[in-house]
Amino acid sequence: MVVFPQSMTFIMNSKSVLSGVLLSVLVIAVSASVSEKLLRVPLFEVGELWYRSVCTLTGRMLFLLTTWPDFYAVTTYIIVAILSVGFYYFYLIMFCPLNRIRILGDLGYRAEGKFTMKEIANSVRKRRMVGKVPAVYPNGWFGIMESHTLPRGNSTYVSILGLHLAVFRGEDGESHVLDAYCPHMGANLGIGGRVVGNCIECPFHGWQFRGTDGKATKIPYAEKVPDFTKVKAYVSKETNGWIYLWHHAEKEHKDVPEWEIPNLDNINNGRWTYRGRTEHHINAHIEEIPENGADVSHLPQVHGPMISAGVDLKEMWNTFWSFGHHKWTAAWEQNPAPEKHIGTLKLTHSLNLFGKHLPLIDMDVRAQQIGPAIVYLEFDSPIGSGVFVQSLTPVEPMVQKLVHNIYMDRKVPTIIAKFFMLGEALQVERDVMIWNNKTFVSKPMFVKSKEDSLIAKHRRWYAQFYTENSPKLTFQKESMEW
Repeated sequence: MVVFPQSMTFIMNSKSVLSGVLLSVLVIAVSASVSEKLLRVPLFEVGELWYRSVCTLTGRMLFLLTTWPDFYAVTTYIIVAILSVGFYYFYLIMFCPLNRIRILGDLGYRAEGKFTMKEIANSVRKRRMVGKVPAVYPNGWFGIMESHTLPRGNSTYVSILGLHLAVFRGEDGESHVLDAYCPHMGANLGIGGRVVGNCIECPFHGWQFRGTDGKATKIPYAEKVPDFTKVKAYVSKETNGWIYLWHHAEKEHKDVPEWEIPNLDNINNGRWTYRGRTEHHINAHIEEIPENGADVSHLPQVHGPMISAGVDLKEMWNTFWSFGHHKWTAAWEQNPAPEKHIGTLKLTHSLNLFGKHLPLIDMDVRAQQIGPAIVYLEFDSPIGSGVFVQSLTPVEPMVQKLVHNIYMDRKVPTIIAKFFMLGEALQVERDVMIWNNKTFVSKPMFVKSKEDSLIAKHRRWYAQFYTENSPKLTFQKESMEW
């Protein structure tokens, strides 16, 4: 569980922005024509003065726009181009959701000589001591993809958890997950597969498979479709803006989920709206990442320095940024039955600048770790409330895809939500530098302390998601002998 809300230096809600703009226009409109005489004008005439002033200002602006451009001058086109680009980026920053993606090699490593970050990342993956890791694919619900990335009537291919999946949305709007490879000749249904009704059609020979159960419904050149022709259909669920897959290593639980994903009412009823996402690819075992939720002692060490100090663990301690620091308090515990698959972290955040506490930046967070791979981070602050929906999915045994979506109250301006999202991303990226380079210690050298006992407690809790047949990490040694 990754929980690091960010500091902010400027806060403004949408109502105050609108009010400020209107007030500024009105002040400008009357400034040239209204003087102290306004105080002696009867109240019923004040409205007429304002109306005339606004009309005068509007007329002047229209006159300027219609007479200024000289379409025979090169400078006119240069100015128009610059203004167009400026307005475009202003629109992106102010109103468009954030989409921040960092793949392996983008960050989390230190450069060495002339080697690129990508080369360093590949080198570390090969030479790093992995450690005695638990099973690489635990049991539970895992996010396949975000709902908005799969329009009605579309299909795609996804490879996660050692599975190869064809994911498609039928014409009725329902999403379905099937095994990607056609049992006929092995074509990938997710690559070029056409959605027909609520079935997906193989791009190779036109076989059609029903999304609900994987049963073949049509073979173009056969008079009858045999009962045994089908592909595996996986248990999936769509909620909170995600399509989830149920994965379990034991046969008796493969198609019968042991628990369900809680719905976030404020997302589903539209009170909180989508404002952006971040995506990080991490070179680590899946358990390393949620374990952060119980590791409260790392908060001041890794996340104490100002966010503006950057994400490099060495450079962030530069004394230039010592005028401010983040302060955290946290406590993690396992939920009682029947929610033993949920762990809850309660966290508070505050910011000190030049020794002064800034209450406007205070934040209370309640984070629920739901199973091995889903986290809801609901937060309240003086400027608004919302939630980070976190999804963690193994794309390889030791490569994880970590995605955060942010939803906030619709009254909060998008630019404010993006600051929240960016702050969360920067704090996560400090952890990425640790995860990418560390080894998994199966028997940590704990000391007698409340902090280390919480980590041990979290490991015992997380162990419930491994069972006898959970896939283990194996290494193949190749001999160079002739």
